Amino acid sequence: MHPPPPAAAAMDFSQNSLFGYMEDLQELTIIERPVRRSLKTPEEIERLTVDEDLSDIERAVYLLSAGQGIQGTSVIANLPFLMRQNPAETLRRVLPKVREVLPVAGVEMQLTAAVSFLTILQEDSVSIHTYAHSFLQVILLHLEHRDAGVSNAWLETLLSVIEVLPKETLRHEILNPLVSKAQLSQTVQSRLVSCKILGKLTNKFDAHTIKREILPLVKSLCQDVEYEVRSCMCRQLENIAQGIGTELTKSMVLPELIELSRDEGSSVRLAAFETLVNLLDVFDTGIFTPDQHLRFLEFYKKLCTLGLQQENGHNENQIPPQVLEQEKKYISVRKNCAYNFPAMIVFVDPKNFHMELYSTFFCLCHDPEVPVRYTIAICFYEVSKLLNSGVYLIHKELITLLQDESLEVLDALIDHLPEILELMSTGGESSIQENKLSSLPDLIPALTAAEQRAAASLKWRTHEKLLQKYACLPHIISSDQIYYRFLQRMFTIMMTNNVLPVQKAASRTLCIFLRYNRKQEQRHEVIQKLIEQLGQGKSYWNRLRFLDTCEFIIEIFSKSFFCKYFFLPAIELTHDPVANVRMKLCYLLPKVKSTLKIPADKHLLQQLEMCVRKLLCQEKDKDVLAIVKRTVLELDRMEMSMDAFQKKFYEKDLLDQEKEREELLLMEMEQLEKEKQQNDGRPMSDKTFEKKRRDAKTPTTLPKSIPISVPGPSGTSTPSTSKEIKKSKLIRSQSFNNQAFHAKYGNLDKCPSKSSTAGYTPVSGLGKTSVISLTDDSFRARNASSIPTSFSPSPSLPSTSRGTGNPVDPKSSGSKDTQPRKATLKSRKSNP
Repeated sequence: MHPPPPAAAAMDFSQNSLFGYMEDLQELTIIERPVRRSLKTPEEIERLTVDEDLSDIERAVYLLSAGQGIQGTSVIANLPFLMRQNPAETLRRVLPKVREVLPVAGVEMQLTAAVSFLTILQEDSVSIHTYAHSFLQVILLHLEHRDAGVSNAWLETLLSVIEVLPKETLRHEILNPLVSKAQLSQTVQSRLVSCKILGKLTNKFDAHTIKREILPLVKSLCQDVEYEVRSCMCRQLENIAQGIGTELTKSMVLPELIELSRDEGSSVRLAAFETLVNLLDVFDTGIFTPDQHLRFLEFYKKLCTLGLQQENGHNENQIPPQVLEQEKKYISVRKNCAYNFPAMIVFVDPKNFHMELYSTFFCLCHDPEVPVRYTIAICFYEVSKLLNSGVYLIHKELITLLQDESLEVLDALIDHLPEILELMSTGGESSIQENKLSSLPDLIPALTAAEQRAAASLKWRTHEKLLQKYACLPHIISSDQIYYRFLQRMFTIMMTNNVLPVQKAASRTLCIFLRYNRKQEQRHEVIQKLIEQLGQGKSYWNRLRFLDTCEFIIEIFSKSFFCKYFFLPAIELTHDPVANVRMKLCYLLPKVKSTLKIPADKHLLQQLEMCVRKLLCQEKDKDVLAIVKRTVLELDRMEMSMDAFQKKFYEKDLLDQEKEREELLLMEMEQLEKEKQQNDGRPMSDKTFEKKRRDAKTPTTLPKSIPISVPGPSGTSTPSTSKEIKKSKLIRSQSFNNQAFHAKYGNLDKCPSKSSTAGYTPVSGLGKTSVISLTDDSFRARNASSIPTSFSPSPSLPSTSRGTGNPVDPKSSGSKDTQPRKATLKSRKSNP
């Protein structure tokens, strides 16, 4: 072999060097040749060769008689097949040979035989009587095999056989021999096998037979000198108790269990404890005397603080190993106590929680060990449900766990955070929603601190989960609190975080915050930020997130909301210079098209068609172009939703109608709140808001796609008076296909006659061609209201919180809306 070249030297790829490497490979080939030649000798092949003319039965007999061990094992593995094919000949000729071979067989053949015997039983190849006569004695003979694995395999087969054997066979063939097998003079293996057989036999005999013939053997084995036997018999007492009933269990089994619970062997005590727990349903455990109740409760409290009294300031390296091991056991005990804490609330009755268990719950929430706090955090929701109206008692502990230094504890708590916060907000001494945060002032700081702590860690999945759970906050805290404490944080995460799932979670939660924001001025500011900072952002990553946000908007809001504010900003990205953005938009286009309704949205459909045609004609990236072609086919197969009611879109239209109704209701509530503030200077309460919602026959639960049940906002502009809103609302409820809310949208400039030709206009291209009757009014109303004014020369949305923006001049915007969108998009593109 040539030595490798020095590390500092350059690699030599000359012809001589390559020949040297080939010589090395040839040497390796020569070394491997003897391995390939190590085959069977002619004599060995001759011994393994069987006459092909022999039948299956004859071949099996021959191999068991004169074959090698591996051939005999193969025959025994094939025994179920022979029993199915020819049971009589197999029992007469093959099985006797198997009996001869097994006593001297190796472990592999023994294990194979145990499995084959069990398979024959399960397949019902022969009757139970024939099986017991032919196979049972072979099974019993090998129960005490010197190999523990073989013995257990035969024992499992026997326990399955016991299930189907008749009582007389069990008594004579199995129970009677056990009297001698269970004696101290027998081996430990024999006595262990006897324990498991006794546990199985109790289900086959009546209580009288068990008491007379089985229980004496059980007592003897419970008092065996070997702890393994006592432990094994103790674990079978549960089966025995189920066979003899409650009364005999109390008089015969329970004393043995109590005695075993004091055994010197720890494994025996553990077995006794687990058996007692499993038998609690048999005893009248619900009837405790007051003294027993108190003793049990006090013992549990001591276990919850076990080991905490021995805290010291010593260095862990200086603590002896046995002390460290003991502390680990104490931690395990406290962890199990935390796991069972909900059951203890039931034990003491929730109304007694403050007096009996609150101090213990406080200790578990402040335990110095993370596993204990993690476990109690998992149980926190169950505890909250059990306390019901007394949930206010654990407000402080919720804040403590939210502020826990371990993210594992936080991760366990936030799994049910929405349900916990809902209980906190509606439970307690007062369920009035105006005061739902008065008893929990530290909630918002705790939630924001938890999010920042998760964001600063490397556990992005915890951060993602927490952001997803924040979607419940509109049902818990006020709209203003969300706007000032959480909404801007969602923007920051979307624009600065480097983890895509976290960004998407923040985007969806932000959309839900927007959905339930109760102030139009704040809603418009958020929409403007989404369009300017994401949709028109300098980073292509931000523009990708804008498309994610559009997808969430389509899911959460009504179709009219998306069309009014996000339709054109979304399709404008067909001009994006980055291929990944155009590609992502292509995937989104079918959902974008699904938000349109014909004929009201015909103008937007034309804009969509124009953008897709431009992509087909001008796209240079081959990957994007391939996706565009597939998208065009999908768009062409889509059926357009009509303004008029259609049965095939019934569920979707009903859901969208409900979303739009809630958006309109929110506008009405905002107007009423403004009127109330003008009258008496006080804001409208959430209680009044819910009352108005019920009066409007709006359901209290939202669609399944939205995980919270709070009324939401609308992106539409607010009417001047509540009377006009109610009027427009009435018009909308009377007819699905009337989209011209004159009170809602105000005066709209008439479209030029060029854009709205009278008569029937065919709509084709990206969808099934249909002939639609258009009127100037219906087209003009939806057309003008569907395009955000941000795409016209005048500013679109009111300016942030000052609200100084002037409404768009209809004369200046009307003519622009009728111009080809291509020119508008180009001017939009030029803006930074």
